[in-house]
Amino acid sequence: MRKKVLSLTLVAAMMAGCLAGCGNAESKDEGTTAAAGDSTTQAAASEDAIQNLIAATTGTVDLSVWASEEDQDLTTQVIEEFKKKYSDVDFNITLGAESESKAKDDILVDVEAAPDVFAFADDQINELVKAGALQPVQATYTFDVANENVAASVEAASVDGTLYAYPMTADNGYFMFYDSSVFTEDDVQSLDAMIEAAKKANKKIAMNVSDAWYVYSFFQGAGLDLTLNDDGLTNTCTWNQAGGTDVAQAILDLFKTGVFVDMDDPTQATAIAEGTICAAVNGTWRAADAQAAWGENYAAAKLPTYTVAGKQVQMASFSGCKLVGVNPHSKNVGWSMLLAEYLTSEDTQVTRFKQRGLGPSNINASESDEVKADPAISALAAQAAYATPQRVGGNYWTPAETLGSILAQGNPDGTDLQKLLDNAVEGIEAPVSQE
Repeated sequence: MRKKVLSLTLVAAMMAGCLAGCGNAESKDEGTTAAAGDSTTQAAASEDAIQNLIAATTGTVDLSVWASEEDQDLTTQVIEEFKKKYSDVDFNITLGAESESKAKDDILVDVEAAPDVFAFADDQINELVKAGALQPVQATYTFDVANENVAASVEAASVDGTLYAYPMTADNGYFMFYDSSVFTEDDVQSLDAMIEAAKKANKKIAMNVSDAWYVYSFFQGAGLDLTLNDDGLTNTCTWNQAGGTDVAQAILDLFKTGVFVDMDDPTQATAIAEGTICAAVNGTWRAADAQAAWGENYAAAKLPTYTVAGKQVQMASFSGCKLVGVNPHSKNVGWSMLLAEYLTSEDTQVTRFKQRGLGPSNINASESDEVKADPAISALAAQAAYATPQRVGGNYWTPAETLGSILAQGNPDGTDLQKLLDNAVEGIEAPVSQE
């Protein structure tokens, strides 16, 4: 594999444009490229590029960064390390809190005023690219982004073959974590068996079915598809076709047990701490709470099967990555790209795993014994065979959320299930204005 290295000519040209205030530096890999396997040449060229960037910098480098509320402490730590590493430069780096799941919505309000560097969920990449909100990763400083991250995360960070973002995690999916004092390993293979065991323990099993991200699990698992159309904006959904009403009825039946409960993420955290639930469908960000509450009894597994029209069906899931993007309108594109690399480097991903339990996208980090031994990461790996990339148009979320909420409440208005599904699909497949 050949490693792309930013040439000295490229750095000078890019920084000249940045310092002139254009903000949208265009870069091409048209200069020095180190020979494959020649790590000494690669390291030297990379160091030269960084030194040239430093030499071309005058005055204070102002950078703004968005990271999730949960990632504030770690990001602050990494930014301070970055400033120390490049101590010849005067930095003014401000950090704001923004959920990766909402980043796109706020960025697209005013792309030019958006932060220089920001974290976001990979399903937002198409709209961000269309809006001109992402600087292509056409040059690298400290590591080869495309070749040092797992292929799925690189694909998630790319649009039409162009890499537009820096993979940060490869664990943006969900699985089942549970209290092993309540369930056996055989129990957690079937949601029916889990419900019986939880009932005996007088505890609940939680899943946020009112959230479109999770209700997808039931329909996709039963072979009813949701796909993003070639326009990158609209959806095709088969949830209202043959078998759809069986899935809807199966969800209703789960809630009729009184053991399977609809519970959002913050409420799950409280319920875990209070001991009222003994299992939950959620992601790695909530696993630490379960581990703290259940101690040695903390365990995790792929999602179980559930009963649809008398047959056992494996629950599916969305898979995805968290990415870091650079705003092409930044007045310091070069430094923004270098900071994005630092925030997603192997060392930082290892630290993020140790501090927050988030699964690395970096190949070396993900293959460490410590990562492989983590129950949550192992469960995600087992669920991967039943997971599909999170690629949906924006009109999916509200109709699916409404459907999930109605089913979780037991269909209180008694709406015909076929009508319920037809309404949801109509909204999911609705055209999107491109004005």
